[in-house]
Amino acid sequence: MGQDNCNPQPGDLIEIDRRGYQHWALYVGDGYVIHVTDEGATSFMLSSSVSYSIRATTAKVKKEILKDVVGNDKWRVNNKYDRYCTPRPVEEIIRRAERWIDREVAYNVLNRNCEHFVTMLRYRKEVSEQATKAVSSAAAGVAAGVAASELGLPAVGVAAVAGFAVIAGLAAAAAGVALLRMTLYRSASRR
Repeated sequence: MGQDNCNPQPGDLIEIDRRGYQHWALYVGDGYVIHVTDEGATSFMLSSSVSYSIRATTAKVKKEILKDVVGNDKWRVNNKYDRYCTPRPVEEIIRRAERWIDREVAYNVLNRNCEHFVTMLRYRKEVSEQATKAVSSAAAGVAAGVAASELGLPAVGVAAVAGFAVIAGLAAAAAGVALLRMTLYRSASRR
């Protein structure tokens, strides 16, 4: 579970090491966190004219016991963005976080993930270093594939990575458009 040196305070960001990624939550006190989870969420398939399908997802905001969310994974308090962003007052962070409990939110790994959610609550800005790194890696794969191709080098593996990166980027863009359309549709149907 957690480390002995972790002593979260209300309003702190909790980074949980999961296999292949980090899950983020906001500590609200008394052993509880608020976080975005796929439990109780919905997802649906969308098709685009580019002849591939993507999955657009919503996630549920939950208030749960930190130990239950962490399980056997390692975790730490990580307010790393305090260097660049001024946190809101703690009372405001907690008040805003509690308004989201049991609500469904749009979810996308690249631009609406759990880290974006908690940084929006703490700093007024949606930031996700792991999403930025994923996009940068995809762009590097594309650039490597193009460079290898232009030089006439055998780049089967690099080209495959580059091709995947392009598809992933197109899928993310299409998901964003679809979620915008869905939001506009929901907004129009409420009038």
